[in-house]
Amino acid sequence: MAMKRLLLAAAVAAVCAAATGKLEAVRDGQADATEAIQQLIDSGAGEVALPPGRYRITKPLEVRLERVGPVAIRGQGGARLIMAGAGPAIRITGTHTEGTAAPRSFREDVWERERMPLLDGFEIVGAHEEAVGVQVEGTMQATLTRLLIRRARHGIRLTGRNRNIIISDCHIYENRGAGVLLEKLNLHQINITGSHISYNGGGGVVVRESEIRNIHIGTCDIESNMAADGPPAANVLLDTRAGTIREGAIVGCTLQHNHDAKDSANIRLLGHSAEDPMRVGYIAISSNALSDVAVNLHLRHARGVTVANNVFWKGYRHHVLVEGSSRIVMGPNLFDRSPAYGAPDSRDALEFIDSSDSSITGVHIEDPVGVEAALALRRCRRMNITGATVLRGATAGILLEDTEGVRVSDCILESLRPGPRVPPALRLTGGRGNMIVDNLYDGALEVAEGAAVVEGNRVR
Repeated sequence: MAMKRLLLAAAVAAVCAAATGKLEAVRDGQADATEAIQQLIDSGAGEVALPPGRYRITKPLEVRLERVGPVAIRGQGGARLIMAGAGPAIRITGTHTEGTAAPRSFREDVWERERMPLLDGFEIVGAHEEAVGVQVEGTMQATLTRLLIRRARHGIRLTGRNRNIIISDCHIYENRGAGVLLEKLNLHQINITGSHISYNGGGGVVVRESEIRNIHIGTCDIESNMAADGPPAANVLLDTRAGTIREGAIVGCTLQHNHDAKDSANIRLLGHSAEDPMRVGYIAISSNALSDVAVNLHLRHARGVTVANNVFWKGYRHHVLVEGSSRIVMGPNLFDRSPAYGAPDSRDALEFIDSSDSSITGVHIEDPVGVEAALALRRCRRMNITGATVLRGATAGILLEDTEGVRVSDCILESLRPGPRVPPALRLTGGRGNMIVDNLYDGALEVAEGAAVVEGNRVR
């Protein structure tokens, strides 16, 4: 048995030596390096080292984990793959098609031969209209680190079924489609951290037609992932009009640009319907900086989203637009208009439409422009607005339109432009069972008869 192992190791070493020799001759960016790199992958050595150079490939490098075993492809400084063919430059395929992420659900052969495929430390450049950076399917613990992927159709595409994915410390830049695309995917647990995902024309992190549990996006810079002449997109787009996404967080990121793109957004969650709102939810959005798009945060048919400790500015249509959603908890957030960021050319509205059973607490809203009210609730039910500071300019502070069971309490509603024609602090057009209590305001409270209990309020 020992002799057999020695002979096998010698055979693998011989194959690697031959393939490495071929690799030395094809790193000028002109010759076709596909065969030489594929031989190294297929050798079973477990590691493929790419010395500095430019490696032109013409078809996908196939990493079939069941066949080649655990593998790492590493760049040794300055290595670039130029994908001159259609499809992914690297396609990693495993066989973990059943079970969960729990240890007992893995087949032993999957654990022994397919664990943690690793890509690290090199660049991929698309040189074909249908080139993709990396595609991952059927894997367990795939780990993608320190990659630069640009000028491809999509940067990283996850599809099929995967478990426990890590994407970290990457630059995913200037791709025509999505930076990170989760499409037709069944996935438990993904961490996308510490990465720059910018200038991708079809969205930054995009999820479509998938079943996702536990998605975490943290400490990333996600910018301008919307082409001005392309279809609507978002820096983070979680689309569950088909599929579901539950359990996750978007934390500590900068998300901004491009307000010139059609219907642009920083974070957009799209559910299925008001009757079926649990397709997207149980997501925390915290400690992010969001700016310079049409809508900074857009929730449609979502249930169970917390939004706290974020800074918003330059929401050209809306800072926040919530439609047909429930169990939305909006804690302390700053919605600012700073002189340091130029002329007041954004509207900066906050609007809840046909939503219910939610709380807005401790928000600070500064000087929206050209909107009916700084904070508007239209046809909403059982909403609690407390401890808000609304510093308004030429607009009303809070608008309640045909609401039921809404309580506004302990808020400061003050105009930034005092004078003889101060806009109303609060306007309630109709509804029933509302309460307006213990607020400090200037201007006026305009409340439809019989629509609310109004008591304890004080004019400044």
